Amino acid sequence: MRADDLMSSPAVTVTPATPAKAAIALLAAHGFTALPVVEDGDRLVGLVTEADLLRGRVLPDARTPHDCPRDPKWTVGEVMTAHPCRVAPNADVARVAKLMLDRGLRSVPVTDNGRLVGMLTRRDLLRVLARDDLDILAELRRKLAAYGGGRRWTVTVADGAVTVLDEHDDPADRHVARVLAESVPGVQAVTVAAKPA
Repeated sequence: MRADDLMSSPAVTVTPATPAKAAIALLAAHGFTALPVVEDGDRLVGLVTEADLLRGRVLPDARTPHDCPRDPKWTVGEVMTAHPCRVAPNADVARVAKLMLDRGLRSVPVTDNGRLVGMLTRRDLLRVLARDDLDILAELRRKLAAYGGGRRWTVTVADGAVTVLDEHDDPADRHVARVLAESVPGVQAVTVAAKPA
């Protein structure tokens, strides 16, 4: 799977001039953890996160001693991360997931030549992994039927793990079956073999 298979598009965006309070309202209303920051329509210039918008904004309770720093910023441009990590639309989702985990990112902008085309989040990835086995099975059977006939393949899916048994003993066709299976959203493991005689 590629980033453009799973990303949310069009993405909800803000500009550097957007008031911080408006960005906070967007995050709260949509349940997002970050917003891409764009200029000139869709050119990505930054990313603003929940943490960016919380920093220095919460007033400490006057009844208790505190050492909370107070220096609220009033626009997105003052708190955003400029030049954030981004991926291309054709980025392999497995690599994007690794990048997100390695860097502790909850979301990543998807850009094409510097232009924002979508956002990919951990929730998008989890939604695919939660896909029902029967839906995976139906989609894979359709793809295999289009490639080599519907009766040729025996397919099972259990917890996202796919097993494809080929009625013919053709390594090239088994390779294609593997590629087709791995392209189905929600598939987490693939075994392709010749059907036992």
